[in-house]
Amino acid sequence: MTSFDAIVIGGGHNGLVAAATLGKSGRKVLVLEAAGEVGGAARTEEFAPGFRVSSAHLLNRLHPEVMKTLELERHGLSFGPIAPSVALSRDGNPLTLHGAYGETLTGTSASEQAAWQEFRAQLLRYAGILKPLLARRPPDLGNMSLMESSAFAMTGLSLRRLGKEDMRDFLRMLLMNVSDVADEHLADDRLKGLLAFDATLGSHLGPRSPTSLLGLYYRLAGEISGQPGAQALPAGGMGAVIAAILSAAKSAGVGVRTDAPAMKILIERGRAAGVVLDSGEEIRAKTVISAINPRSTFIDLVGTRELDTGFVRRIKNIRMKGNVAKLHLALDRPPEFSGVDATGHRGRLVIAPSSDHVERAFNPAKYGEFSPEPVMEITLPSLADTSLAPDGACVLSAVVQYAPYALKEGWETGKPKFLKAIMAQLELYAPGIGKLVRHAELLTPADIETRYRMPGGHWHHGELQADQMMMSRPAFGASGYDTPIDGLYLCGAGSHPGGGISGVPGLNAARRIIEMRG
Repeated sequence: MTSFDAIVIGGGHNGLVAAATLGKSGRKVLVLEAAGEVGGAARTEEFAPGFRVSSAHLLNRLHPEVMKTLELERHGLSFGPIAPSVALSRDGNPLTLHGAYGETLTGTSASEQAAWQEFRAQLLRYAGILKPLLARRPPDLGNMSLMESSAFAMTGLSLRRLGKEDMRDFLRMLLMNVSDVADEHLADDRLKGLLAFDATLGSHLGPRSPTSLLGLYYRLAGEISGQPGAQALPAGGMGAVIAAILSAAKSAGVGVRTDAPAMKILIERGRAAGVVLDSGEEIRAKTVISAINPRSTFIDLVGTRELDTGFVRRIKNIRMKGNVAKLHLALDRPPEFSGVDATGHRGRLVIAPSSDHVERAFNPAKYGEFSPEPVMEITLPSLADTSLAPDGACVLSAVVQYAPYALKEGWETGKPKFLKAIMAQLELYAPGIGKLVRHAELLTPADIETRYRMPGGHWHHGELQADQMMMSRPAFGASGYDTPIDGLYLCGAGSHPGGGISGVPGLNAARRIIEMRG
């Protein structure tokens, strides 16, 4: 019977970060990954002969502490230039945010550019208040340590430093919807549509839903190379992020086993004692860390007999039905989006012509229907990494909203119709693109659930909304990476602060284990 200091269930980026951090502390660590390779939704996969892509297609929040702790630059990770954000327009006149989330803005009037600079500065100030809270372990309000109390006090001090007017506006706007806030400051529908899309991406919210502004703050609290709100394609694609973290883990002595799905977490006398694999093999450990979905962890691997009924109810009630599809196109050559220059084609291209359009796209999802005019974020990753496509060909990767997990007519019937609607939208902005398609792969939330063992197909492992954030993530009794089972910890996207390729849950969970277990 093999024994380790710690076993990490799930080889996504957070699981690897946790394992590498624990390995660097001198612990003997094993990562168990159910799939044939690690990386989760960030791994690069072939979807057509010669065409490769990652389901996670942009990097905008890999935390600098993760970069520093794991020395990821030493392990080969580097970033390309900051990607511009292009708000596409059917009339061929796009609007472009250059630099770190629109340091400069082109394609609109001088007055709108000035209004945007003022509004952008305000958004970054307010996101900066929340940024420390999203980077550290959420406080235990019932038993706050001196360090946690000090951190909370520093947040209050940062708010005070904003000044009376900004502090009042921050509190007023905190739970507002992004559409109303944008209307207060901006006039250009293309810019408001882009903000509406970014604020609601990955959530079951429309831009007029209360609290939707929080989604934009969450995005702007991320950074790349010290630039808040920035987005980049890593050199070598998203798979390069996984390769660097895996290299760091192996350098720290971490063992990795693929094709090793966990069947059960061993519980002995109320504490975690190891993992049983589907094969029946038993592996012992003093500490077990789950990087997979919280519901799968507690309901499937721990079992309800080991848990309080109230806690089980809270875990079962986590909202985690995905609302986003992923499109991969293998194209004969790079497409041409109307009015977009070569630099813009290497950035992210957003189809969200107005806030109202995003809201109308959301409406059908409330009733189990897909949007007939979906909004989407498009990248052409093979322009930056030519190894992803054959010579002269191109990969298109798009995140598409809104696509409800539980489609009323069923995805077997609905998927071809939804793909047709997506292609119709693409054709409006890149005429002739349909004739370039060699192969199309559309992953619905149900497909994402199956491929990545991600219940509900939700990349945050649970809705990122006010009632499922901070001390309530994933649920009361399992926040702060601890769980009701001694020796069992969480480190996945379902724990604080949420999804996206940040590494924060993995890093914080490992640091919590080191703090608690000596």
